[in-house]
Amino acid sequence: MTVSKFDIYPAIDLRHGRVVRLQLGNPDRQTVFSDDPVEVARRWQSAGAKWLHIVNLDGAFEENGSANWAALEKIADLGIPVQFGGGLRTADAVAQAFDRGASRVILGTAALESPELVVELVTRHGGETIVAGIDAQGGHVRTRGWRTETTVSPLVLADSMRAAGVKTIIYTDISRDGVLTGVNVTATASLARNSGLAVIASGGVSSIDDVKRLRTIAAEGITGVIIGRALYEGRVDLVEAIAIATNG
Repeated sequence: MTVSKFDIYPAIDLRHGRVVRLQLGNPDRQTVFSDDPVEVARRWQSAGAKWLHIVNLDGAFEENGSANWAALEKIADLGIPVQFGGGLRTADAVAQAFDRGASRVILGTAALESPELVVELVTRHGGETIVAGIDAQGGHVRTRGWRTETTVSPLVLADSMRAAGVKTIIYTDISRDGVLTGVNVTATASLARNSGLAVIASGGVSSIDDVKRLRTIAAEGITGVIIGRALYEGRVDLVEAIAIATNG
């Protein structure tokens, strides 16, 4: 696969309308970074971000996420493209995400549990706008806010998504998410090579070195990286990361 670009996706994880980061996806291990998601979005936009990665954690945990939906709409009004996920398990929820301004939507649980829905959504909205989120721990996919373990491997699910017409997947190593231990470059690259899909890396970015390592193997099919806690704690400078992404 020839990769023409590599993007940095600042993460804005929303819980009850606030910007947070969870450790290992655990809602009991939550750090609040801001009560103003729009201000955070403006900050990343001003630093040069071309995309934002927004997660409705309330939706992922099957809770009421009305404040997060409102935040999505306000952030999308800034004019920066947004990929949005978290609890999108029906056609109506996906349609609402697009109506609120999302440029791409991320299907996690639905990708595994409802492959026929993925086919329907790809047909309706296009394979470039429907992204599959593959979240795994110990070689097995987890769903429903990472609380449900399955026996499905990331590659099996990726192959199913490719058959459904999806072009891009987000691969998250749950064991590294939010704990700054370094991105799982090996597993991410392997999934990209073996699936033939574009893969956005996620989980564990701890320094600019993670960005550099991923960028050097972008030609294997890695088209970007999501960065969360490392940005909020100042461990990664977004301007520098974007420069590396752009220039290699």
